[in-house]
Amino acid sequence: MSGPQISPKLVVRGADEAIAFYEAVLGARPRSRYAAGGAVVFASLDLPRGAQLQVKEADDTDPAPPEGGGGVVLDILTDDPDAVMQRALDHGASEVFPVADQPYGARQGRFRDPFGHQWVVGTPVAMSDEQVQAALDAWSRHT
Repeated sequence: MSGPQISPKLVVRGADEAIAFYEAVLGARPRSRYAAGGAVVFASLDLPRGAQLQVKEADDTDPAPPEGGGGVVLDILTDDPDAVMQRALDHGASEVFPVADQPYGARQGRFRDPFGHQWVVGTPVAMSDEQVQAALDAWSRHT
C-alpha cells in the first residue's frame, strides 16, 4: 500500500438493519461481518465504484450519533440523485433538503438515514472552482 485509504466506519444502533439499509439504498455488498455477544463489532461493505463502508454497533466506547445527526456528512456521487433519495426515503430515511439543481452546477439533496447519519446525494459539480465560487458569492448576496 502506497498511501492511506479512508473508509468511513458508521456507528449505529441496529447494525444489521443498517447493513440492509445500505444494501437497498446504496447498492452495498456485504464483505464481512463479525459479532461478539450478539452485537456486530465490525462489518465491511463494498460500494459501487470500489469504495468501502464499515458498520459497527454502538457501545460505551463508540456511541451512535445523537438525535438529529453528528458532525460528519457523507457524500454520494451518482448520475441519478433523485432515485437514490427516493430509495432512501422508501427505506425510512428522512429528507433534510430535497434534491434540486444547485447554483454551483450540481443536482443535490440531503437525507438522514434511520441511524442518524446524514448523506448528501448528488451529481458531480459541473463548474470550475472559480465558477463555483462566483455562483456561491451571487447566491449569498440574495439570501
